[in-house]
Amino acid sequence: MRPSPAARTLSAGALLLLLLAVLSVLALGVGAVRTSPADVLGALRGQGDDLTRQLVLELRLPRVLTAMLTGAMFAASGAALQGVIRNPLASPDLIGVGAGAGLAATLFLLAWPGAPAGGLPWAALTGAWGGFGLVLLLSKEWSGLGPGSLHPVRLALVGVAVAAALGAAQQLVLVRAPDGLGAALSFLTGTVYGADSARVARLLPWAALLLPAALLLSRTLDVLSLGDDLATSLGTRVGAARLLCLSVGVALAGAAVTGAGILGFVGLLAPHLARLLVGGKHIRLLPIAMLLGAALVLAADTLGRSLLPPLEIPAGIFTTLVGAPYFLYLLRKTR
Repeated sequence: MRPSPAARTLSAGALLLLLLAVLSVLALGVGAVRTSPADVLGALRGQGDDLTRQLVLELRLPRVLTAMLTGAMFAASGAALQGVIRNPLASPDLIGVGAGAGLAATLFLLAWPGAPAGGLPWAALTGAWGGFGLVLLLSKEWSGLGPGSLHPVRLALVGVAVAAALGAAQQLVLVRAPDGLGAALSFLTGTVYGADSARVARLLPWAALLLPAALLLSRTLDVLSLGDDLATSLGTRVGAARLLCLSVGVALAGAAVTGAGILGFVGLLAPHLARLLVGGKHIRLLPIAMLLGAALVLAADTLGRSLLPPLEIPAGIFTTLVGAPYFLYLLRKTR
């Protein structure tokens, strides 16, 4: 007898939470000074020497939390965008959202280096909407608030082109930035390097607001995925519902970029893996996708820190190496 969808979701969630716990302990022990799992657990309980507690709690724990938060936010954004657009190729980095947010954040820091940290997510959010709107306009299929009819492959190809152009513009800005500012903006290349408690504090309010909001929109996403006609017949105001879901999805990606930069394909991979595990119903899909996204980014960051010490490989390189072949597979499948 096959387990029920709810049982599968609970089992998958429990296994992913266990995986996150193991990855967290490993990540907290990786660095120039290796720390054993026993010492990591002791530091988390407030035991051990001062140096170990400082390494684990003050230097590494914010990095782990940043990786998990940004991974969960990118995954939730991808799941929401795929549900609204009814497009399996939709994800923040493939339809201009991530690149627009990164370029806007770069310009914001360049124009106002001493700006308060709270202003950065708002700049990234503006850029995320700008990049997404440009993709929709160039796709020549945008009508009102109804992107449900967008052709999957056309949207993906236009998104890749727009993301590449915005990414090139960002790199040009970084190259011409004053000395020292380019290093300060290194996190925009897809890494959680240098994450501290201030970055975690900047991300937490957005995650605390937007991740539950995405879960609350689960039923709306289910209805929108049925198509405009059926959604309307069920009493849904399609235009308003689509705008609300798009706003949450774009905001999630824009805020996540300020924490870890443009992490390629996280928003594409995590929802698809979650759909394979628990099906397409969003009340089950979203939490599993969030856990998968958190685990994916944390594993990529931990691998990047441990392969060639003391050099660090950005987490975005690993997520792209895994996600790019899968994207090509989906592109062929939806041809």
